[in-house]
Amino acid sequence: QAAFTGGQGQVGVSKAAQLAFARAANVRKSQTFSRLRPFSVATTENTEVAIELPTNENDEELLKLRHTSAHVMAMAVQQVFKEAQVTIGPWIDNGFYYDFYFPETTAINEETGEEETIPPRKLTDADLKQIKKAMDKIISKDYPIVREEVSREEARQRILEIGEPFKLEILDSIKTEPITLYHIADQWWDLCAGPHVESTGKLPKKAIQLQSVAGAYWRGDEKREMLQRIYATAWNNPVELKAYKKRVEEAKKRDHRLLGKKLDLFSIQEDAGGGLVFWHPKGSTIRRNIEDFWKAAHIENGYDLVYTPHIANLDLWKTSGHFDFYKDGMFDQMEVEGEEYQIKPMNCPFHCVMYKDELRSYRDLPLRWGELGTVYRYERSGTLHGLMRVRGFTQDDAHIFCLTEQLQDEIVSVLDLTEQILSRFGFDKYEIMLSTRPEKSVGSDQIWDEATTALEKALKRKGWEYSIDEGGGAFYGPKIDLKIRDAIGRTWQCSTVQCDFNLPDRFELEYVSAEGKRERPIMVHRAIFGSVERFFGILVENCAGDFPLWLAPTQLRLLPVTDAVMDFCYDVQAQAKKLGIRCEVDRGSERLAKQIRNAEQQRVPLMAVVGMKEMEEGSLAVRSRKLGDLGSFAIGDLLSELSRCADAAEEMTMMGKTEEKEES
Repeated sequence: QAAFTGGQGQVGVSKAAQLAFARAANVRKSQTFSRLRPFSVATTENTEVAIELPTNENDEELLKLRHTSAHVMAMAVQQVFKEAQVTIGPWIDNGFYYDFYFPETTAINEETGEEETIPPRKLTDADLKQIKKAMDKIISKDYPIVREEVSREEARQRILEIGEPFKLEILDSIKTEPITLYHIADQWWDLCAGPHVESTGKLPKKAIQLQSVAGAYWRGDEKREMLQRIYATAWNNPVELKAYKKRVEEAKKRDHRLLGKKLDLFSIQEDAGGGLVFWHPKGSTIRRNIEDFWKAAHIENGYDLVYTPHIANLDLWKTSGHFDFYKDGMFDQMEVEGEEYQIKPMNCPFHCVMYKDELRSYRDLPLRWGELGTVYRYERSGTLHGLMRVRGFTQDDAHIFCLTEQLQDEIVSVLDLTEQILSRFGFDKYEIMLSTRPEKSVGSDQIWDEATTALEKALKRKGWEYSIDEGGGAFYGPKIDLKIRDAIGRTWQCSTVQCDFNLPDRFELEYVSAEGKRERPIMVHRAIFGSVERFFGILVENCAGDFPLWLAPTQLRLLPVTDAVMDFCYDVQAQAKKLGIRCEVDRGSERLAKQIRNAEQQRVPLMAVVGMKEMEEGSLAVRSRKLGDLGSFAIGDLLSELSRCADAAEEMTMMGKTEEKEES
């Protein structure tokens, strides 16, 4: 962001570089090697953005507050618009939403005296203000929130009396009894399992904000009724609301879709199909470095890397159960020589058939197979979102086949590797959930108990705090889910470790035990990024496009001020390339100040002005985007330090030669 001044001559350029780069008041005279954290994230001047806001998981009162706020909003909507019908209104990560159905209505035309049809209401921003005023009145009246248990028949009769057909469908989907209703005094009620605050007066009016209206199909089915969804946010107090709004503002600046275009990283070519990612050269460079690091870390930790096809015979997916349980998320089959083939939605069945390719001994286990496997899943066009929700993506998949007694050590190793990889990218704050056996599951009580105990002991060995989601495991085994916290306090689901007792049975996987018996191995699914695309999007937003030195597509940009130094610049570039340093020469004809602005806008970590003096001395005056002027370096010293920093995932902080600023 420094502006260069001075002429284009030999001496003037060097002086200009010194003036532009040496902004600090106190110039360090000696070389220092300061070690920073592996990853510096972009920060904001407003410290309120960095407030650690509570979540539904760690603040039960906040969850109750949001749930009750949703009910109050629904009551307010039906007070303001009598024709509105309510459907569902859950709490979500930052607040809540409620879906409403507005049917056509009729009215008498005052001029003609005839009845005419009025189209369904479309909610506006003005309507939201009116609804919020009605909510505030309900809150001020401090109505009690009352729980009531009724029979299924009684609930059905009450729903029929108020003419709410969507509630009948909700009632039919509830499999447990008794049916619970929550009342706002005697003014309003809904089917609900809770929890709620004691009364509407407990809600902080100034910490609730209605945000937007969106369309949503009932039950997510485009063949059903179109509903109107009101999104809202709710917090414990106005301070938290203000911090959240600041976070939203900051998140807009960091939107990976905008930065992806601005920095020329990737694109979604709608002409080629929605949800399919095209990686541009700069984005591909970053991705390649991410994947290379992932591969090296896995090999170092005892994994073998494998590759599997993109399609397979449909029978494979019938054996795995995916065709029965996940058919809606799979693309249509294709016919090949009279047989049906399926483009793969996941990698696990492929690893199972590879395991089965030969009879294994207990001495062969554990087997650890990792794959950066690209999969394809059908997503409705309305759900697609940049890199976060796509139709084709690469899972950083791995499967471990092990003995029961090996499971705990394997889980600890997975958690160690997860920490090693995520911390490289600056993610070192986690929220961890251990999910246990659901009502419907496969596998014996013994294997579930042993696997759950192994996961729990592994977490305790790591010393990590975690929450337990009773009954939240997959039907095929218990699991650990890990969310990472980004630079502005948001959490993202990334890593997962899941035990699987289902696929070994379905594929009849076996090993020969020490006693000579055929036994089933335990299969562990695990992913650290989740998907490369989604993790890339999270990373872009976390660092606001300001990638660390080791990942930056261009690590050093040379800014020649005259054609006479171009050959020298290309020679430096060639030396850098031999050391694996990504160095560019600015080939433009812009003035120096514009070259610098371009490098700043493109988030280039290091830049160096090259004039006749630099060429004659064989040196470069270097500026760090994050740290400012670093001084002047001999070419060999600079490239050596750059290479070391990139390998160690450090920012370059070494100081070169500097000159004291002369006093006027």
